[in-house]
Amino acid sequence: MLRNVVLTIGGAMIIFGVMGMVAGSFTVGIPVAVWGAIFVFGILYERYAYKTLVDKVPDGKGWARTTERFVDDKSGRTVTVYVKPLTGERAYVADPATPAAAPPVVEG
Repeated sequence: MLRNVVLTIGGAMIIFGVMGMVAGSFTVGIPVAVWGAIFVFGILYERYAYKTLVDKVPDGKGWARTTERFVDDKSGRTVTVYVKPLTGERAYVADPATPAAAPPVVEG
């Protein structure tokens, strides 16, 4: 829900920013369009690049297991979070003991 709201607001900001620039108000139009693009790009980037599940702990030194665990909404698998303290990078590792959940049955 919030994702859709932010995408809508970002899209509207891009449109109004471009309209402002077409009308000749570059001092208002450019920042509005740029911030709208940042909102849209940020939401789309987060959706596809952030929190990708992997099946094993990443290779390399410095990865530490955290106490953070949750059930992934899409796969139904338990996920453990690993962090690399030097860089702040996080890895989301699916627990091999939990099988992927069957997709929900939609009756209609």
